Amino acid sequence: ALEYYVPARDEVTSRDVEPMRLLVVDGHSYLEAWCLLADDLRIFRLDRILSSAVFYNFDYGFIEGTRAGDGDHTDALLVVDEPTFTGCHVWGRPIGGLEMRDEMGFDFKVLCVAIGDPHQAHIERLEQVRPHRLVEIEHFFQTYKALEDKTVEMVGWRERDRALEVLREDRATWVREGHQAQHSR
Repeated sequence: ALEYYVPARDEVTSRDVEPMRLLVVDGHSYLEAWCLLADDLRIFRLDRILSSAVFYNFDYGFIEGTRAGDGDHTDALLVVDEPTFTGCHVWGRPIGGLEMRDEMGFDFKVLCVAIGDPHQAHIERLEQVRPHRLVEIEHFFQTYKALEDKTVEMVGWRERDRALEVLREDRATWVREGHQAQHSR
């Protein structure tokens, strides 16, 4: 089982933290990996365009080697001041998560900070994130599907321990499906 040890900044190695491939927005749309193709061919395709007048104030991606209840990899939200780029791997620290329900059922978004971002690297707990930023993220997910006539129910923010529990469960599901456990690269 993968342990989410958080090393001191000068101790960071590829074995210590979880890499996340971020699939980043361009302001009005976002790219999402087509899971069947991305795993084998490492390609990206445009999945959908945001139909509401909202934008990401975070980078959006997934954590490799996981399988969430909706059949996709576990969703990851990365708190960064400047966006990265599609396909970027980031050494991330899980600090909490947003629990919600949508048309597919239970949905958990793991909130992470980039260890390589000196503006965010000190954050280890959810309460260290600016409260208004958490409200903005929650508002985004409450409204981004409104024009598609889909509803989203916010259950609320969860602490780091719950996020780690979800990651362990989703990693176990991935392995039960016959995939090899992912090791940080």
